[in-house]
Amino acid sequence: MTTPSSLARTRIKICGLTREADVDAAVEAGADAVGFVLYAASPRAVSVERAAVLAARLPPFVTPVLLFVNEPEAATLDALSRVAGAMAQFHGDESPEQCWRASGRGAHRFMRAARIPLGAAGASFDLVKYASDYSRAQAILLDAHVEAYGGGGKAFDWSLLPPVVDAHLVLSGGLAPANVGDGIRQLRTAAKSLSVDVSSGVEAAKGIKDAAKIHAFVAAVRAADALP
Repeated sequence: MTTPSSLARTRIKICGLTREADVDAAVEAGADAVGFVLYAASPRAVSVERAAVLAARLPPFVTPVLLFVNEPEAATLDALSRVAGAMAQFHGDESPEQCWRASGRGAHRFMRAARIPLGAAGASFDLVKYASDYSRAQAILLDAHVEAYGGGGKAFDWSLLPPVVDAHLVLSGGLAPANVGDGIRQLRTAAKSLSVDVSSGVEAAKGIKDAAKIHAFVAAVRAADALP
């Protein structure tokens, strides 16, 4: 596995967007991807129709990501077909084969969320095996295991992860401008590449982003990238 350079650029996803102003703020700040939650139980949920409207504001080279939780295959494929250029993010109990079928068997790229237990129990999670099981995924997203699906804004213990994982990783869960640099410094040499995903850490309220926090988050990521 190739170890990434300390000068590699960390890709950034801003998730849980519900408003035009927040999509525009994420793009202006320099986000590489934006996420729309298609899970009705989430306070950040939007309809497929709303996600399509918001995604239509994106300029070239900014990727829309649709978050699904145990959604029927047909509904997932329908949503992906209605949001141009969309990538899927599976955040429920989907098996490797279910992810593959629900992404159109390679027609759409997808990420698979790994729900890492909080505290010392995180050491029992076999991320190497998980990444191997979901080897068709474009990336493995690392989030904390909480009661609810779809992300809970909690940070797990990053130090308990294995030192090397043969996959592209996306660090998520409890990230904010104050701690994202620490996460990048700890994990950027552990995978093929490292990206970061933030939602609650850049919000004024659930589902309402704060443009200043988004800019601060991106600035913190770039500052971490600049360090040896």
